[in-house]
Amino acid sequence: MPTLLRAPTRKTVTATMDSHRWDDFQPREGDIVVATYPKCGTTWTQRIVDLLVFQSPAPRQFLQNSPWLDATFFAPIEENLATLEAQTHRRCVKSHLPFDSLPLFEGVKYIHVARDGRDAFMSFHNHMLAFRPEIRARIVANAPPAHAISDRHAGTPEDPRAFFQQWMQDAAREGGDGDVGFFEFENTYWAERERENLLFVHFNDLKADLEGEMRRISRFLDIETPQALLAELAAAARFETMKSQGEAMMPELAMAFEGGADRFINKGTNGRWREVLTAEDLARYQAMATRKFSAAQARWIEHGRLVAGDPRGL
Repeated sequence: MPTLLRAPTRKTVTATMDSHRWDDFQPREGDIVVATYPKCGTTWTQRIVDLLVFQSPAPRQFLQNSPWLDATFFAPIEENLATLEAQTHRRCVKSHLPFDSLPLFEGVKYIHVARDGRDAFMSFHNHMLAFRPEIRARIVANAPPAHAISDRHAGTPEDPRAFFQQWMQDAAREGGDGDVGFFEFENTYWAERERENLLFVHFNDLKADLEGEMRRISRFLDIETPQALLAELAAAARFETMKSQGEAMMPELAMAFEGGADRFINKGTNGRWREVLTAEDLARYQAMATRKFSAAQARWIEHGRLVAGDPRGL
């Protein structure tokens, strides 16, 4: 079993997640953890990892193979762990925990995907509006008594600007053992960016050079992918391809979201916030980013590696 390099230093227990669900996780050499703030390219990266691990562009139900281990409202932890234990191929696990709430193992690869917070907020608005009432009710019913339900879970406003006010209130949270906001969440990864088994990927770079980013991820995972096959895998990872194959690859989303996978894989675009947020809203976001991030980190969060440089060197 891989050696534990660093135990979690923060407990994260919220209305939807519990870091204690990792307590009985038994890692294997070569395991992959895709860890992101919500709506920053998680599912996209899970599919990329799936394509690289299996070296095949065929549609597969990859969400079932890479469970969201922290989530408290989908499946019991025993079921998630049994799914992983039964797998004989190289495993991938999803997480939305801050990095200091995850156990860090030697021999396990961690991929952190980031995105401009304003783009994440816009995608999250669609995500929350699409939740079926029964899923929303399950979240509310299963929330631990000590952890209040945020406004976004109790009800999502149709107006994206109103949702932005909720998102910013959540994003500014300092944390402790409860919910960690967007800014502190990103800081937990940035602080450990020099670790050799942690790769930083950015949504903008996936958009700008999907094949090149998949080559980076393939090398990081020590997977030799022939160039001709890489081009084929990149075509399978394109937004349009994933959207067209969504129902076949992610049938479970039909029970959680109105419109199923087609609604979940929504726009795949950046910058839609420019048509929604006011100058005052943007100033509020920028003020928080300036206060919470270093200049180099803020530039990377906004633009990605192809513009701002590799986080390891910043």
